[in-house]
Amino acid sequence: MTTAHIETHGELNSEICNIDISVGGMTCASCVGRVEKALSKVPGVIRASVNLATESARIQLRGDAAMEALLRRAVRDAGYEPRTAVQADEALNASTWDGFSAVAWGLLLSTPLVLPMLGDLWGQHWMLPAWLQFALATPVQFVLGARFYKAGWHALKALSGNMDLLVALGTSAGWLLSVWLWLSAAQGSMPHLYFEGSAVVVTLVLLGKWLEARAKHQTTSAIRALHALRPETAHWMGPQGLVDVPLVEVLVDDRLVVLPGERFPVDGVVLEGETQVDESMLTGESQPVSKALGQALTGASINGEGRVTMRVTAVGQETVLAHIIRLVEDAQAAKAPIQRLVDQVSAVFVPVVIGVSLFTLGAWLWQGALLETAVIHAVAVLVIACPCALGLATPAAIMAGTGVAAKNGILIKDAQALELAHRVDTVAFDKTGTLTVGRPRVTELWVACEADQAHWLAVAAGMQSGSEHPLARAVLFMAQDQQVTALPCTQVRSVAGRGVDAQIQTQSESQSNIHHYLMGSLTWMQSEGLDLSPWQAQIDRMHAKGATVSALTERGVQGLANVLVLHALFAFGDEPKPGAAQALAALRQRGLRLVMISGDNRAAANAMAQRLGLRPEAGEVRAEVLPADKSALINQLKEGGHIVAMVGDGVNDAPALAAAHVGMAMGNGTDVAMHAAGITLMRGEVGLVADALDISARTVAKIRQNLFWAFAYNVAGIPLAALGFLNPVLAGGAMAMSSVSVMTNALLLKRWTPRRDKT
Repeated sequence: MTTAHIETHGELNSEICNIDISVGGMTCASCVGRVEKALSKVPGVIRASVNLATESARIQLRGDAAMEALLRRAVRDAGYEPRTAVQADEALNASTWDGFSAVAWGLLLSTPLVLPMLGDLWGQHWMLPAWLQFALATPVQFVLGARFYKAGWHALKALSGNMDLLVALGTSAGWLLSVWLWLSAAQGSMPHLYFEGSAVVVTLVLLGKWLEARAKHQTTSAIRALHALRPETAHWMGPQGLVDVPLVEVLVDDRLVVLPGERFPVDGVVLEGETQVDESMLTGESQPVSKALGQALTGASINGEGRVTMRVTAVGQETVLAHIIRLVEDAQAAKAPIQRLVDQVSAVFVPVVIGVSLFTLGAWLWQGALLETAVIHAVAVLVIACPCALGLATPAAIMAGTGVAAKNGILIKDAQALELAHRVDTVAFDKTGTLTVGRPRVTELWVACEADQAHWLAVAAGMQSGSEHPLARAVLFMAQDQQVTALPCTQVRSVAGRGVDAQIQTQSESQSNIHHYLMGSLTWMQSEGLDLSPWQAQIDRMHAKGATVSALTERGVQGLANVLVLHALFAFGDEPKPGAAQALAALRQRGLRLVMISGDNRAAANAMAQRLGLRPEAGEVRAEVLPADKSALINQLKEGGHIVAMVGDGVNDAPALAAAHVGMAMGNGTDVAMHAAGITLMRGEVGLVADALDISARTVAKIRQNLFWAFAYNVAGIPLAALGFLNPVLAGGAMAMSSVSVMTNALLLKRWTPRRDKT
């Protein structure tokens, strides 16, 4: 994880910064609350969110990046360690055996203390002398357990509590009780001491934290795997020939050579050669993709059998891989809304537990129990109540869920989207590029006089030459295919959701004429005054085939102002995406309501809907929807009480993606759409929508399971300890295993595979 990732956004002549800081030393949900509270007190901080599983803090503040030093100081003053970039990387890539030495020493020193207890079961009396018990237990208590005293002291100074404070108080009470019983015992007698309880509790807690760290290491495997995909060097084609250079020295527009079997070091396009590329690390799709001259290459994908020369188009943080890493990191660092309940509970949890422990002590003394018995029961309450599992329940599941989703081509950048997706009951789809291939072609060109067909195609190509719209590209492709040269246009103006108008100057023998043309939807032409009734038969015939129809008209011909004259009709046809109909059927089987949103006329939209298996008669098609009205339609669906997911791919889908409860952007779409959506489907397959909903449902189920067991553990454990049914050793073991069980349950999500892979 990067220690500080900074994003700035201009707002009212000020800057809002997002700063990520890696934080060491947190052990439970109470620690999270303390760090958040300390960061929130720094002037200018708008919001601070701390994640226990990723050991990171995300701070949104008004100011500049220089405030990072103040934030780090606030973390340190709260008793935790603000890590540097190097320390954060070391923590991310640490060996799973790091930290086990303390556990090993604890086991070595505690085992002799426990053996007499085991001997008693077989009638053997191996009780060690008091001085030897003291010598074995004291290093465990104050050397290996020093971390608990340090962190607990910081919590106490801040007038709050955490797991470390509970462990320090509980084990210290047991150790002090043993010392008092030893020193106050009659000469020659052998009192029952509790050194083994304190030593074993410290050792078990250390063991639990180490096992927990191992499990955390597995949840961050997705991030480590993505980082590991980047090669260290690139074959740079310089003035002196081919040279191996470090990746950090590669610049945009450099020429690189990639040999068969190597990973592409950065993003680029093919300059020479042809090959097959394995892009499974990006899309989850195992089938290789053919790449030829001019086609895009993505850094970290694997070259096939061809030697390729590429031109670099993006390096560093601008590459697709870097963008994916940021999305996964952001998702894993985010805090789901359900976590707020945990934060509220943990804020008062430790003080309440200390109060319960004191009440337990007093109640047992009031019942006439010996002091040592009362203290042991009070210590058991302190030890068993550590809220580690509560703090890990939600982030551990989110990390595992987003990690396995990323490996299967589903990038989840918003924890709220992850939590909401399983509740979706309505899925709205943009048509072009989402449900269809998005590469429409001109299926028919009708002109009043067939001899003028090439001329009007040249006019249309000239008007569309600067546009990236799929229909514009279809016109240009037809002109290129028929070897028609586009006429140069001036004052080209795009009318959002309607079409384009432009001027073309023609020269005759006597004068120069300027013609004003419009090309776009029939609805636009009618609003501009064109009467389509003379051509309705041709239009109906095109619509019946499922075509989208655009008209080419001229304004003000023969001196008649504000009059349009129709010159040509273009019929555009698109194809459904492979597997789209089956994916929609699968969503319907899940009980979801489906809606297709299209800017096409109703006849064309209905024809495509029927090919996709949608039912226009059931209200599953919304046609003639302008781009600006898509978000209003989403809001209308939401107002009906539905939880709505919007799936789109274009710039004009961005407002609707942002308006939906869950926005899903196709990975083959625009950057704007992907930024607006909470979930990106890297392969652009409709089938990934069901997979995204499925991993959301499974992740939320794990969160709920973890929270249930964490709460149930404390609800059941504290009364059992207070009533004397659990001694400190058993309580310490149960506390340690509760955290491990939560992490292990979350890690089961790593076994998830998309539904299509299970058939």
